Amino acid sequence: QVQFVESGGGLVQPGGSLRLSCAASGSNSRLYVMAWYCQAPGKQRDLVASISRAGTTNYADSVKGRFTISRDNAKNTVYLQMNDLKPEDTAVYYCNTASRTPLPWGQGTQVTVSS
Repeated sequence: QVQFVESGGGLVQPGGSLRLSCAASGSNSRLYVMAWYCQAPGKQRDLVASISRAGTTNYADSVKGRFTISRDNAKNTVYLQMNDLKPEDTAVYYCNTASRTPLPWGQGTQVTVSS
């Protein structure tokens, strides 16, 4: 059973940066494409960015040019570099497979952008 452990969130001022990490334990073919998701209070969980094992990336329009997803396949870890953060980026961030059926969700990491 794959487990995800997200870390790196926190409180940051608008324009600031954070780097999120997600360690996946176990193996599963659905980990070929990994993704970061965010969920703001009262809203649905949305896809932020995805990356294949080969390094192909995709981003939501709202984060293009500001966020960068990367992965270390040897460590089974996915990262999200978040720059020029905005208050609307405030949410709990989760990682999971990008496939249609998610694996069990981790606890996520809270990102709060506020002055």
